[in-house]
Amino acid sequence: MFTTTGSRGLYKAPLSKGLLLVLNGLTLMLTLLPQYQELFAYNLQAITQQNQLWRLVCGRLVCLDVKDSFCSSLLIYNFRIFERRFGTRKFSSFLLGTWCLSTLIDFLLAQAFQFLFDYEVEELPAGLLAPVFSLFVPFYLSIPRMPVTQVLGHIHITNKSLVYIVGLQLLTSSPFMWLLALSGLISGGLYQSNAFRLQKLVFVPAWVCRVGRYILEPLFSSSQPTNETPVGMGATLDIQRQQRMDLLDQQLLLAQYNEARRNARHQPQAGFLQWTRLFPSLRHRGQNRPQMQPRPQAQTHPPTQPPLLDNSPVAEEQVARLVEMGFSRIDALEALRASNNDINMATNFLLQH
Repeated sequence: MFTTTGSRGLYKAPLSKGLLLVLNGLTLMLTLLPQYQELFAYNLQAITQQNQLWRLVCGRLVCLDVKDSFCSSLLIYNFRIFERRFGTRKFSSFLLGTWCLSTLIDFLLAQAFQFLFDYEVEELPAGLLAPVFSLFVPFYLSIPRMPVTQVLGHIHITNKSLVYIVGLQLLTSSPFMWLLALSGLISGGLYQSNAFRLQKLVFVPAWVCRVGRYILEPLFSSSQPTNETPVGMGATLDIQRQQRMDLLDQQLLLAQYNEARRNARHQPQAGFLQWTRLFPSLRHRGQNRPQMQPRPQAQTHPPTQPPLLDNSPVAEEQVARLVEMGFSRIDALEALRASNNDINMATNFLLQH
């Protein structure tokens, strides 16, 4: 469904899996037991006037609307890529920091709305909504955008479009959902930029992570996906890698074709376009080329940026960065070679597979 998430499920994302199971389970229980829903309402008036501070916790964790729970679950499932990339501790620290920041920003925005429009905001939608919206900040900044298709020849559909559509659906589900969305985006931007040294002030301690690793991670961890694929009985790892490289070839072809349509003027050509000559396959670049007559200037003036072959060296710094994100060294080398040492394209390729 989400092109940026790939098919690894919840592998190496125990926190995301725990949030999905626990929060959706509580939402289902409250749907079956409506008499207890009042305890989880995010009532600002009850917090300020009746000092019911416990609503700051109960009212900002569990969704009372099944529609909000479904949309937020889809977004959490998609944003699990940050837990794989940065690790569970940094991911949980981001959620904790934005959850605490958005609590203060919720009240500030409610007071500003009352001051500007003379309307008191009594209740806001319940659930872990502001931290979910805050994850759009690193999603916009760090996930590369790759074109997938076009609609009507002008509207570009990318690998991130569906995520934004789900976020828009969640934004329009309640009258004051925009307030939580704005609060989440502000808190996400502040924590992402480390304003006021927030990452040093609000974080998950190491001892909490150790306790969760021994107690909670065995409950919510997922097994490593197998290498089996429905291509036949003789499927091997080499065949799977070849299929993955074919998919990357298609994405690169589409990206280059769209770029050529935007920047180059079309010239009439006879017959069909010979794509294999314009954009050779990644695995066969530099191979099976027709023999050409040597030119004198070829030895004295080599091309400035020759394409990387399968055995070409890659930057060890970029390999180390991909390994730190949780990928194996073999997959990191393969992706970097296939993407001509483009770290963003290699990261996106590994996250998709």
